Amino acid sequence: MTLSTTGIELPTRSRGLRDAVELLSSMRFSISLLTIICIASVIGTVLKQHEPLNNYVNQFGPFWAQAFSVLDLYAVYSAWWFMLILAFLVVSTSLCIARNTPKILVDLRTYKEHLRASSLKAFHHRAEGVVPGSREATLAHVKALLAAGGWKAKAEVREGEDGGVMVAARKGAANKLGYIAAHSAIVLVCIGGLFDGDLIVRAQMAWQDKTAFAGGGMLRDVPAAHVLSVGNPTYRGNIGVNEGQRGSTAVIQMKDGVVLQPLPFDIELKKFIVEFYPTGSPRLFASDVVLHDRATGERTETTIKVNEPAQHSGVTIYQSSFEDGGSKLRLTGWPLAGGTPFELEGEVGGGTLLQSPGEKTPMTIEFTGLRVINVENLAAADAQGATDVRKVDLVNRLEQHLGSGAKSANDQALRNIGPSVGYKLRDAAGQAREYNNYMNPIVLDGQRVFLAGVREDANQPFSYLRIPADQDDSLATWMRLRAGLLDPAQREAAVQRYVTRAAPDKPEMASQLAVSARRALELFAGAEPGKPEGPMTGGLLALSDFLEVNVPEADRQRTSDVLLRIMSGTLFELLNLTRERAGLSPLTPDDSTQAFMTQAVLSLSDSFFYPAPVLMALDDYTHIQASVFQVTRSPGKTLVYLGCLFLIVGVFAMLYVRERRLWIWLQDAPGGATRLTTALSSTRQTLDVDREFEQIRATLLPEAKP
Repeated sequence: MTLSTTGIELPTRSRGLRDAVELLSSMRFSISLLTIICIASVIGTVLKQHEPLNNYVNQFGPFWAQAFSVLDLYAVYSAWWFMLILAFLVVSTSLCIARNTPKILVDLRTYKEHLRASSLKAFHHRAEGVVPGSREATLAHVKALLAAGGWKAKAEVREGEDGGVMVAARKGAANKLGYIAAHSAIVLVCIGGLFDGDLIVRAQMAWQDKTAFAGGGMLRDVPAAHVLSVGNPTYRGNIGVNEGQRGSTAVIQMKDGVVLQPLPFDIELKKFIVEFYPTGSPRLFASDVVLHDRATGERTETTIKVNEPAQHSGVTIYQSSFEDGGSKLRLTGWPLAGGTPFELEGEVGGGTLLQSPGEKTPMTIEFTGLRVINVENLAAADAQGATDVRKVDLVNRLEQHLGSGAKSANDQALRNIGPSVGYKLRDAAGQAREYNNYMNPIVLDGQRVFLAGVREDANQPFSYLRIPADQDDSLATWMRLRAGLLDPAQREAAVQRYVTRAAPDKPEMASQLAVSARRALELFAGAEPGKPEGPMTGGLLALSDFLEVNVPEADRQRTSDVLLRIMSGTLFELLNLTRERAGLSPLTPDDSTQAFMTQAVLSLSDSFFYPAPVLMALDDYTHIQASVFQVTRSPGKTLVYLGCLFLIVGVFAMLYVRERRLWIWLQDAPGGATRLTTALSSTRQTLDVDREFEQIRATLLPEAKP
């Protein structure tokens, strides 16, 4: 490589090699690479990274999910093609710097004082005049003025017929240094990104014959073939630590699994701190931790907050997120087909077998989460009076004040409605539904109700079943009523009670009334004669279907009103019957009882569409939290910071520093005067240049005679 004013000279006769170097070092090639990197960065920002493949299949479909996976769009910043583009950008920019830096350095050392005097007449900014005084005196005056204005100047004395003195001056040389600084910044940032990406981890895996682990289980059981060296110079992983426990192994997510990264210290989580806004979103979460150095045994206590990481042994520890650390749960299981309720204990993240009455094979219950604070917007709930009893999907009514719809900007009434527990019921075939039940009743439509949510998969919102709370804020009354509804003996006893109370002195009506009450309860309970009993066969939908088939349309409304009135009265007798059998006093038909019965009828109807043999109610819990930390060892960040500094300096120099060159030609004139010719050149022609030249002309030729 030879330095010259034309840049790089390759000592080769290969035209192909010269053309390749010309292409790599060209501006159009660098801009093309930067454009691709910008597009990839947009994809990496819009498309969630490192999500499970099933999430992408649900979002894009099998074909596009697989196509995006082949292109590594789910891990853009560690994709092989992204790393390759960064490497090419480093090479291209480095060649561009090497090609132009020699010329820039030579240009910075050159004042161009050898310029011909006649060439000054071709400049846009030029002036000429005669000033009093000898050439030597004028030269001294010019040098003083240039020095005072911050110009660096060099003079050349020319002899001969056209002899004189050419003074060449320059200003704003930092403009060209800005070019070098800005391009060097790109190189430094890209190299830093390559160092802190997956490149070093992958190289170490290839060098040490390590592979990604795609299985499950405890971290301590992962084979050594999937564990990196503790001296790994660069990595970025996550580690979760429960309150009162320690962790020392980070998990690095790879495309085909994970690899484990041992840390040179243990992280002990003493206490996790979380504070919430009135809307229920986290305002602050932080962790009080103790760092136990393995080499020295030193204990370091510190608090890690969001945007306030801790440093230890060259590793930066960030507060990434938080999750449940295995909270202890105590629940009551209410069999929906009738039976004795049972108590169950578990912990979040665990599971157990669940044998429900009437089920031939046991199910597995998996506890997925505990939320102790649920702030929802219940403003619209009080205005909602109708209940869609034809399906359990109550999203049309409850989505406004549960889930994402709670953030409505209008008519908000934010309220913490207490804890909720999430769990899955998985059958023997491995199929599972997800449930979310609230611990405490809330007021909706003027009635205190428990909310029991269900959804088929994580991409759907929860649908909620409203169950009215009794005077003890319990599910017991409604559960006993439902069990009685499904019991033929209790239904018949309720029918006889209703007939006795409704027609005590009219035996001729008692028989017909009993038939109507019995038929109404059988239809509502899904126990119509000749039709198999089971879920999704009862409720108000069954009554509606019966009337549509058996009653003429002209009489349908009147018959419906009568049948519903008979059924409601019979259900009230059934309610008191179940209370008496439980040793409780019967309810009196007042306003509160009527409100309870109205919601109970709707809930009973919807419950036939609730896809679970048992409803789990949260009774108590012991909340255990966990912190998720991101641990990074990133030596490349120093290069990135330095590159950012260079970029700021370079951009400032190129945009706000103007390189100017000034020439002043001095010749002897008659009468002991001096003829002065001056010209100004600038990299950018702006109004500032015009004003500056006018100031120079006025200074050099204050009383000049053209």
